[in-house]
Amino acid sequence: MPRSAQAHQGFQMAEEDDWDDDTTFSPVLAGLATPTTSPTATRRLHSARTSDLDLRSRLPSRLPSRLHLDEQSNLLAFSDGMRNYTSAPNTAGHRRLSRASSIALPKHHNRSGSLGVRLATALGLDRARGEAGLAESKVSLFTDERVWYDQFTSTDWVHDSIADAFRLRDLRSRKDFRGRLYAWFDGAQGWVLVAIIGIITALLAYFITITETSIFELKEGFCTGQWTLNKRTCCFGKEDCSAWRSWGQRLGLVGPGQMWADFMIYVAFVIFFAIASCFLTLLTRTEIPSNYSLTTLDENLAADPKPMSNNEDKPAVEDHNSPVHAPGAPGRVYYPAAGSGVAEVKVILSGFVIHGYLGVKTLVVKTLAVILSLASGMSLGKEGPYVHIATCVGNIACRFFSKYNNNDGKRREVLSAAAASGVGVAFGAPIGGVLFSLEEVSYYFPPKTLFRTFFCCIVASLSLKFLNPYGTGNIVIFEVRYTTDWKFFEIFVFILLGVLSGALGAFFIKACAIWARTFRKIPAIKRWPVLEVALVALVTGLVSFWNHYTKLAVTELLFDLASPCKADASSSLCPNDGTEILGIIRYLGIAFVIKSFLTTITFGIKVPAGIYVPSMVVGGLLGRIVGHAVQYLVYTFPDASIWSQCAAEEGLESCGTPGVYALVAAGATMCGVTRLSVTLAVILFELTGSLDHVLPFSLAVLVAKWTADAVEPLSIYDLLTEMNSYPLLDNKLRPVFTTDLGDITPAVRSHRVIDISNSPLVPAPVLRRKLEQLHSVGEVDGGLPVVRNNILVGLMPAPDLEFALDKLDDEETSLCLMVQTATWHDSEENDDHDQDPTDFTPFIDPAPVSLDFHSPMDLVFQCFVKLGLRYICVLRDGQYAGLVHKKTFVKYIRELEHAGNT
Repeated sequence: MPRSAQAHQGFQMAEEDDWDDDTTFSPVLAGLATPTTSPTATRRLHSARTSDLDLRSRLPSRLPSRLHLDEQSNLLAFSDGMRNYTSAPNTAGHRRLSRASSIALPKHHNRSGSLGVRLATALGLDRARGEAGLAESKVSLFTDERVWYDQFTSTDWVHDSIADAFRLRDLRSRKDFRGRLYAWFDGAQGWVLVAIIGIITALLAYFITITETSIFELKEGFCTGQWTLNKRTCCFGKEDCSAWRSWGQRLGLVGPGQMWADFMIYVAFVIFFAIASCFLTLLTRTEIPSNYSLTTLDENLAADPKPMSNNEDKPAVEDHNSPVHAPGAPGRVYYPAAGSGVAEVKVILSGFVIHGYLGVKTLVVKTLAVILSLASGMSLGKEGPYVHIATCVGNIACRFFSKYNNNDGKRREVLSAAAASGVGVAFGAPIGGVLFSLEEVSYYFPPKTLFRTFFCCIVASLSLKFLNPYGTGNIVIFEVRYTTDWKFFEIFVFILLGVLSGALGAFFIKACAIWARTFRKIPAIKRWPVLEVALVALVTGLVSFWNHYTKLAVTELLFDLASPCKADASSSLCPNDGTEILGIIRYLGIAFVIKSFLTTITFGIKVPAGIYVPSMVVGGLLGRIVGHAVQYLVYTFPDASIWSQCAAEEGLESCGTPGVYALVAAGATMCGVTRLSVTLAVILFELTGSLDHVLPFSLAVLVAKWTADAVEPLSIYDLLTEMNSYPLLDNKLRPVFTTDLGDITPAVRSHRVIDISNSPLVPAPVLRRKLEQLHSVGEVDGGLPVVRNNILVGLMPAPDLEFALDKLDDEETSLCLMVQTATWHDSEENDDHDQDPTDFTPFIDPAPVSLDFHSPMDLVFQCFVKLGLRYICVLRDGQYAGLVHKKTFVKYIRELEHAGNT
């Protein structure tokens, strides 16, 4: 390889003598037409690096063979003081790969490494180097130097897809018995992996359920025979249970003294469990260095989104994901174990990088903390945290399978299945879990992933049913069965419930945002998260003790609300005659107000907390109230023509079951909060097993979604994503564009490109300054286009450039080669030398995805969404005209959303 600028200029002049500007070349056809002189001569052409026509040289490895991987390096590299990259050691000397033909590269821009050629090669269409090339090339695809994903950057979906295609091609090229065995094992890895994830998720769900139910009722008393038993188990089958004693009885108090003692101990336990859960959550404290300006990473709607900078020359201190060099600025802090984690899981599955969010520490802490938060009796659920916990299990399990550990795109397919299994065990609904992953969290969901996700959910649900956590054979406690069909006039009630529940869910989102932006703006609350948890726990204990329904666990309360009344039922929700209905409505109305308030102030505190079942409980209370109101109307006006036929039958539930109304409203309210639709209808069906009530469930969910969208366009998790300013490009959006790509393309500036018009060698200090400029405007995962005479000849990704610069021994005096101009003579001279660290050509993408300046914005949207691109190069009349980063495009889409053009 030439070691000076003069040598490279000489080779460039010699190359110009051999090739004129109008020469065109097809790499595939050339390989078919040009005879091979000899394998040795062929390999000599590729001196220190294989040809640009071979994608192997440009697919860096993800296998850090000398590193210890832990939860900080799972998705996305390292979060400690190390550099956020690593390299796999190459084999001794430089690599040699065979080629069917050998020619010099043309002077200017070529498409030899274009996406089409890469895909054609990955699919095995390059027959010229087929069997001979594979036989001679024994270098693994994963022996190149790999730049690991940095914090808060995006996954390179295109690279991962092509890398996996090459891995499969190499694997299937072996026709012997061992090769076929390897291929079979490779295909079985995915099934084995998702089965392991399903089993472990079920075991964790069993552990959480058993532990939480054992300590939940310690707030009220204990079982004298065995204190770990809850009241239902301790007094099973007994009407007068002397084995269960309250704390007031244990202290020997009677009358009002006993009641006040029970009250104070109840409040003390609520606060204790809540604070203990908060302290565990705070153990996952992760500080974001001051060079990242993030709004928040928690379920905190008090965060104010800051406007992103439109001037790319200025440091984007206003950009949420921008590294700004401010050493004295305080860092941001977030807690991965807090909240439900569903929004962050959704963002991670879209390709965003959050270090340590799915690690071992987060898994252990969240599992233990969610037990305490549930035991506290606060208005929160475990279903959302189950999604996060299951995804952690999936991420950790991927480390033991190289196929998924070395490819983040493949890893996210497994994470989609893991997230679905979390919902499957939370609701006892495996099909609902599959639909949840498809509808809510997954960004890329091919048919193969759909089947594996279904298999994972089935394994998880069967495992949990075998473990039988409740001793009833049910996976969840609020499974109910309805034996009577609904009447035609009830369809109007179901539509009314859809409207009321959808509006309730939308107003709940607004209420949570208002509460967060007022109460959580108090300096003491912002500074000490445990203070807010203690205050919420105190309020919960004070107001919940006096109402039976607010004191119940949310799952038990939902079960009581949804259960039908039986002839021998002794429930307080089952009136014996019509005169008791108004009293029940009044009691439920008080519980509805209390639960609505407690759920609003609880969402976003620093403990593991889900919103699914709490929102269903609030909706269930509303639905039960409406159900009893219908009962009262039928009782008061039995001769009304609309229900006269069923009113003549015996029983208050002859014209309607309040439990059905409760479950319909519960699902509709959850739809209003989360905007899940088909998923909820299927989950409600799986909970009841009633085909007769699928239509009411579906109708109420549809009406609720329409109503909620009219009141509040964003779901609770969409709002969190926007407040956190994650670069999530929702593939469900269909914006209305009125501009072209050129309207959002920034002007070309010299410090944003690498110009090699005069020489292919660029001083390393110049590249370092360009890299720092990229970082200063927030494009940690951006890139620097390589241009020659205004013609785009490649693109250097910023992480790869940083990695390459850090490898230089003497950065101040080094000249870096940005384009390869090797010839036969040069290759033979340098055939036995190690690769020159100043050769940056292995890190350059010779054919970045490019669009014309006047391309319609719909095409740009599809490229970012369907290909998962980080950036798009813009050409005008064949010349480089700028680069549009994904974050810039996301900002543009959000402006359209606020303008109402989506």
